[in-house]
Amino acid sequence: MSELYPLKFESVLKEKVWGGNALVTRYNKKQKNFSESSKVGESWELSGVSENQSIVSNGFLAGNNIEELIEVYMGDITGDSVYEKFGNEFPLLIKFIEAREDLSIQVHPGNELARKRHNAYGKTEMWHILESENGSGIYTGFREGVTRDMYIEALENGSLASLLNFETVEPGDTYFTPSGRVHAIGPGTVLVEIQQTSDITYRIFDWNREGDEKRDLHTEMALDAIDFDASGKAKIRKETEINKTENLVDCEFFHTSILAFNKPLKQDYFQLDSFVLYICIEGGFLIRWDGSSEKVTKGETVLLPAMIREVTLEPIGEAKILEVYISSKAD
Repeated sequence: MSELYPLKFESVLKEKVWGGNALVTRYNKKQKNFSESSKVGESWELSGVSENQSIVSNGFLAGNNIEELIEVYMGDITGDSVYEKFGNEFPLLIKFIEAREDLSIQVHPGNELARKRHNAYGKTEMWHILESENGSGIYTGFREGVTRDMYIEALENGSLASLLNFETVEPGDTYFTPSGRVHAIGPGTVLVEIQQTSDITYRIFDWNREGDEKRDLHTEMALDAIDFDASGKAKIRKETEINKTENLVDCEFFHTSILAFNKPLKQDYFQLDSFVLYICIEGGFLIRWDGSSEKVTKGETVLLPAMIREVTLEPIGEAKILEVYISSKAD
C-alpha cells in the first residue's frame, strides 16, 4: 500500500475589480474574510508560485505546502522526469475564474523572455468554460493582417479591441492561449484555467478604469512579448461521449482531457511518468485505490501522486472532470 494518497488543497481566493460571487456561492469556495458580497475573481486551487504555495487540506500531510511535499517525496509526487526538470517547483497552476466585467487586454511572455526579465517561467494557458451568459465571450488573438504599426496606432487611439477576435462562448468550450497571444476574458464567464507556474501578466489595455479601480499598464514590456502572427479563431469544441476520455489540449506544458462518466472506470497510469490532476466540474465521485477512497465534489481539484499507478473513479450519480498531467511531449 502506498504511503501517499490523493491530495486536496486549500483554495486561495483573490479579490479582483472584475470579480463576482459565483465561486463562493456555486463552487463552494470558502475563505475567511470573503463573503457573497466580495468580488472574487480567482480561486487558486493548486499553486507552486512563490508566496502562493498551496497547502494540503486532507490526510496526515494536511498543513504542508506543495513545495515541502515535493522536497520530501520528489518523483513519487510529480514523476521522475517531471522532478528532474522542475525540481521542487510544481509546474502547473490551476484556477477557477469568474469575470463580471472585462478583464484587461493582456499578454504573457514565453519562457525565454520570462527567464531573461523575471527569472521565471513563461505562461501558456488554456481555459475551459463552465458558465456563460448570453453574448459573453473571449478576446483571443488578432484579426488577420494586423501589424505592429497598426497595433501601436490602435493602442494610442483606444481602439485596440477592434483589432482582436471576439468569440462568444458556451459551457464546454475550450480555448488554448500560448504565450504571446493577446487575449482577454469577457464579462459573464466562469471558467477553469490551467497554466504554467507563472504569475507574469503584461496588462496592455484596461478599459479606461478610473479611481480606485485604475491599474498599471505594461505596454512597453508587452511589445516584445506579443506574437503578431497569433490570429484566427481559437475555440476548441468537442462533444463528450459518456464514459470515454476526450483530449482537449496536448502541448509541451500540459495534457488536458475531459471525461464524463456514470459508471466506475479504472484508470491505468503505469506508462505515465507524471502526477495526474482531477478537476471536478460537475457532480461528484470517489477515487478508490489500495482499499482506500477519497470523495471529490464539484469545484474541487485533487492531485494523484505519480506513485499511484491505478485508481477506480466511481461516480456519485454522474460526474464530469478535467484530467491533467505532464505528457512525454514536455521538453
